[in-house]
Amino acid sequence: MSTQLSLFNQRWRLRRDSYRPAGEPINPRLYEVAEVAGDREPKDFILTHHYSASYPSARFRFGLYSAGNLVGIALLSYPCNDRVLTSVFPLNASDSVELGRFVLLDSVPANGESWFLARVFECLRRKGLAGVVSFSDPVPRSTITGTILHRGHFGICYQATSATFLGRTDPRTVRLLPDGTVLNERSIQKIRAGEQGWQYAAGLLEKFGASQASGENRGAWLKTWLARLTRRLRHSGNYKYAWAIDPCARRFLPPSLPYPKPGGFPNGSPVPPVRIDLDPKP
Repeated sequence: MSTQLSLFNQRWRLRRDSYRPAGEPINPRLYEVAEVAGDREPKDFILTHHYSASYPSARFRFGLYSAGNLVGIALLSYPCNDRVLTSVFPLNASDSVELGRFVLLDSVPANGESWFLARVFECLRRKGLAGVVSFSDPVPRSTITGTILHRGHFGICYQATSATFLGRTDPRTVRLLPDGTVLNERSIQKIRAGEQGWQYAAGLLEKFGASQASGENRGAWLKTWLARLTRRLRHSGNYKYAWAIDPCARRFLPPSLPYPKPGGFPNGSPVPPVRIDLDPKP
């Protein structure tokens, strides 16, 4: 990825990215932020526009509106494991939250990200939360035909809001579906073990031509269609950021590491791995 992309702010529409020039001002009088009740509106928005085409387990949902139209969503979600939060903010897990999705349409000026995040953090502070954790995925992905789905996200908008950069999660291997989205290990495990929700997970493979899965011989079915429909990608790890939205929580955050930039890190600084237990909650 060219270092020139650090001069722009990423936007999304219909799962295709675009960029707005950094420093482009937003007119706050044209926008409002409101908490959204229920999942229907934010889920439709995220599944329509975000490259991942997935919707995390939501705890709080905030919409960015212009002239009554939804133009952005900040989804605060439950992480896969409480330690994602408590390893940063050693409090009750409910005292912090993960920023699981942050999506703005291409009509929103570049500074809209930091302005929107600041309003969301104000709302969370009034709810009594102490901190927010988020991840950015810097690894590009493409569809089976070579169309770029995701150019990589370094967290430039997080850096613009003075987030603390904590490092990088451990490298891992992920499986990509033909459209470039990830079939995560949790979904694979659900199919293999027949856990609740395994039919939905199997449907992700059926969507691309797998035969209909049945309760019997799931293991053989899974082995066959993983080999036929998925590609392995060695993922070098996500970048982890945090914000202490309650001033009292700042004591929990270490000094920020040098921010990552497209094309490398300042002065070639090494980035230590962030140890995170990614096993699902019991």
